[in-house]
Amino acid sequence: MRHTKQKYKIGLVVEGGGMKCAYNAGILDAFLDEQISFDYCIGVSAGSGNLASYLAGQRGRNLRFFTEHIHSPEYFGWKSLVKTGDLFGLRYIYGALTQAGGKDPLDFPAFLSNPTVYEAVVTNAITGKPEYFGQEHMKQDDYRLIMASSAIPAVCRPVELDGIPYFDGGLTDAIPVLRALAQGCDKLVVILSKNRGYVRKPQGMRPLYRRACRKYPNIVEAIDHRHLRYNENLNDVLALEQQGIAFVFAPSESLHVGTYSMKESAERELYDLGLRDYAAQRETLREFLVSGRRSQDKVPERM
Repeated sequence: MRHTKQKYKIGLVVEGGGMKCAYNAGILDAFLDEQISFDYCIGVSAGSGNLASYLAGQRGRNLRFFTEHIHSPEYFGWKSLVKTGDLFGLRYIYGALTQAGGKDPLDFPAFLSNPTVYEAVVTNAITGKPEYFGQEHMKQDDYRLIMASSAIPAVCRPVELDGIPYFDGGLTDAIPVLRALAQGCDKLVVILSKNRGYVRKPQGMRPLYRRACRKYPNIVEAIDHRHLRYNENLNDVLALEQQGIAFVFAPSESLHVGTYSMKESAERELYDLGLRDYAAQRETLREFLVSGRRSQDKVPERM
């Protein structure tokens, strides 16, 4: 079900969240099962990587990255940190595993040929501001854009794109609905990685991240204010939902998975929750996708 023939443009926004993104992996696989596609999509952090598999049509690939591949010491942990400087082995995950000759390669030709416009959010380490890049910043076996979008400050090194260092996009634009609307989308499907009632609190361990990111003072400031940006951003999403502009998926049960969780059984349960949540909202989603946007709908004032 593609919607480009309609008079309105539908976008897909996928939040990051590290290992919590097993939830959106389930929903994205359900989209593949139902042949649901979009005109535009934007992902953050692990959400940007999951979107790549979705656009390539590789059902089940994302699940393997949350269940099978996590057992490698190069995926996450002290060995990765000592060897590469990254707690998450981004160069292993999006390099050794994902490249054409890797254990679980991305079908990059299929990804590139998909007519859906793709973007990922990154945070400029110098300015501390979000930036947005698309397929033009990716090529076969060069997935630094996804690495940059996933590079969590203090536990991962920044990733350079065109000579500029970047960190995790979730730091400054965790749920990029404003970007999607600015790109011409009339309606949005949004996949959150946290429960609806979630409220982000100020980041702890300030001495640690202040020291680790001392070369990038604007990143330190961005971390200091991250909770304010996130909570405001989530309010925007829920306001769009109330106005009928956004259709929101959020975990319907309490989460037992954190950003750094590495328990295979919990990841499978979270993936299965995504499948169940999709099934529960399947018909409502289809009505949303085929119905026109109401003329009286307005975006929130901040937008």
